[in-house]
Amino acid sequence: MELGRAAVACFSLSAYTDMGLLNYLCFMLLMCFYLLVICSNLFLMVVICMNRSLQEPMYMFLLSLLVSELYGSTGLLPFLLVQILSDLHTVAAPLCFLQIFCIYMYTGVEFFNLTVMSYDRYVAICDPLRYRSRMTPQKAAVLISFMCSKPVVLPGVDYFINNMNETEHLCGSFINKLYCDAYLVVKLSCSDTTGLNIYELIATFSTIIGTLVSILYTYMKIFLVCSSGSQQTRQKAVSTCLPPHLASILNFSIGASFEILQSRFDVNNMPNVLRIFLSLYFLMVPPLVSPLMYGLKMSKIRFACKNLTSHLRPFLHP
Repeated sequence: MELGRAAVACFSLSAYTDMGLLNYLCFMLLMCFYLLVICSNLFLMVVICMNRSLQEPMYMFLLSLLVSELYGSTGLLPFLLVQILSDLHTVAAPLCFLQIFCIYMYTGVEFFNLTVMSYDRYVAICDPLRYRSRMTPQKAAVLISFMCSKPVVLPGVDYFINNMNETEHLCGSFINKLYCDAYLVVKLSCSDTTGLNIYELIATFSTIIGTLVSILYTYMKIFLVCSSGSQQTRQKAVSTCLPPHLASILNFSIGASFEILQSRFDVNNMPNVLRIFLSLYFLMVPPLVSPLMYGLKMSKIRFACKNLTSHLRPFLHP
């Protein structure tokens, strides 16, 4: 119990395995995926920012979603790339708590963003005549500011609770994951953590269940309007980002579920390859799929992408 009497300086990540030369192959694959995430998100962000026709609330929310997903993947993937080629898979305590902060921030902003996007589509389809008065660019900016600032409160509390207190009362330093996780750090505590576990559960499920219920309610309203409306109404619903938005919700919800199941339940009997895949899914698949889905499915963005690439072609092929 000597470890529990002193502050933990670093944590050991035991999910990594030494695969010899295959480590370099994994590094290259992960690097390629990460570069693809960066390029696809940045390209779509540039397209939205440079086109006046896309300066609307719907695309402002999409821009916020892209920034959030780029932040989520960039907050952890560079660290994973370093760890793959490292002999010692450790993380310093301050960096560990910073990773926890990034995960909470990424998850909170993403769910709030998807909720606001569903409300935006609800107003556009169910009340189109008053859409411009109900959803102005100023209101969109306020909503974006709110959903970016609200999730900071929960990870901020966690960060200070864990960083200032928990490292002084830990009975271990091994985390069976690719990166730090709040619940796994709390499990290392020598003291009673019932109150903190209850707080974590309430914060997690209030964020996830609350946003999913709101999204489900708005989509029920949208589908009722579409089922009783004209063919033009249904075509508008399909053409105004409903398919990519539904895909984003499903994709991110699956990733978040994988993340929660890994942390809350014993996965020691699970194959290590599957555990690694589940951890990477949360960080890589949503940020990679969202820009591709929105870029391919939304006609305005496709047109803006073609215009931008046509202007850049003389510079790329002089």
